[in-house]
Amino acid sequence: MQRMTTPPITELTTRAREIFRLVVEGYIATGTPVGSKALSGNTGVNLSSASIRSVLADLESLGLLAAPHTSAGRLPTEAGLRLFVDGIMQVAESTAEERAVIERRISQPGPIEAALEAASTMLSSLTSSAGVVMVPKREPRLQHLQLVPLAPGRALAVLVGDDGAVENRIVDLPASLPMGALEEASNYISARLTGRTLGEAVRLMRSEIASGQSALDAASRDLVERGLAVWSEDVMQRPVLIVRGQANLLDEGALSDLERVRSLLDDLENKQSVADLLEMAREAESTRIFIGSENRLFALSGSSVIASPYRDRDGRVVGVVGVIGPTRLNYARVVPMVDFTAQSLGKLIG
Repeated sequence: MQRMTTPPITELTTRAREIFRLVVEGYIATGTPVGSKALSGNTGVNLSSASIRSVLADLESLGLLAAPHTSAGRLPTEAGLRLFVDGIMQVAESTAEERAVIERRISQPGPIEAALEAASTMLSSLTSSAGVVMVPKREPRLQHLQLVPLAPGRALAVLVGDDGAVENRIVDLPASLPMGALEEASNYISARLTGRTLGEAVRLMRSEIASGQSALDAASRDLVERGLAVWSEDVMQRPVLIVRGQANLLDEGALSDLERVRSLLDDLENKQSVADLLEMAREAESTRIFIGSENRLFALSGSSVIASPYRDRDGRVVGVVGVIGPTRLNYARVVPMVDFTAQSLGKLIG
C-alpha cells in the first residue's frame, strides 16, 4: 500500500486549517466543490472572499485541495482527505438508534454466517455504501467422506462436514486402480478420520502409515490423500467475503463517470482481492481507513475502505468488517459504526 505524503497539520495556520476543514466537510456533505462565496457566508469565517481565495490557493499549492476545471470551487485531494482524517476529524460515538439497529440485526437466531451476512447488509443500509465482512476461516471437521466411482479414471468425492454442509468434488483416479480401493479408502476415512479437521486427518493417516499401524495399501492410501486434498484445497481458495449493497455505489455522482463505476464494480467482483485488502486491517488495533489510491485495488475507481477487525472471546482476530464507498464518505460517522459492528460481532464469535 502506498501512503500519500502530506504536510503536518501543525504547518497550517489556524485560518488555513479552518478553511480547509470547511471545504472538506462541505464536500463530504454535498459531493460538490466548495467555493469562496459559500465559505464567506459561513458565520465562523470572518474573511473577505479575496482572502479566502488566497487561502484556497495556498492549500491547493500544498496538494491538499484541487480545483476541477468545471468549477471555481475546491474539493479535497486524496492527500487532503488523509490529512483531514488523521489530524482534524473528530469521531463521535454511534447514536443509540444506530447501535440498537446494529445489535438487533446481527443478534437474530441462526448460524454465525447469517449474522455476518446481516452485518454486511446492515452496514450497507446505514451508510449507503457497500458493506463487506470477511468470514472467519474455519476448517471443517469430517462427518462423512465417500468416494463413488463415476467412470474410468474418475470418482465423485461426497463431502459432509460436521455442520451438515454437503459438497461434491471430482477426483482423478490412477488408471491402474485395483478393484475395491475406493471402498477401502471410504471405509478407512469413516472409521478413523470422522470428527477430525482436514489437517488432523492427514496427520493421523501419515502417522499410522509411518508407524506401520495402517492396513491401507498404496493405492487406497493415495485415494484417501486425494479425497482429503480436494476438499482442503477448495476450503483454502474459497472466497471468504460477503459483499452487500453494491447498487448503493451507483449514485448520481458515480453515474457521471461510468468508467470509474465499471472499474469499481469489477474490483468488487474480485472477492479474493478484496479479502486480501481487508487482511491488511487484521493486525490493526482499531479501525483502518484506506483512501483512494492508498490501496492498489481501488486506485482506479477512487474509492475508500473503512475496516475494523473483530475478535473471538479469546481476543484472537477472526475476521474483518467494513464499508466500501466513494472517497467522500462521511468518515466521522462511518468509523464508529464499523467499530461498534466489529465489537458486536466479536461477542457472537465463540
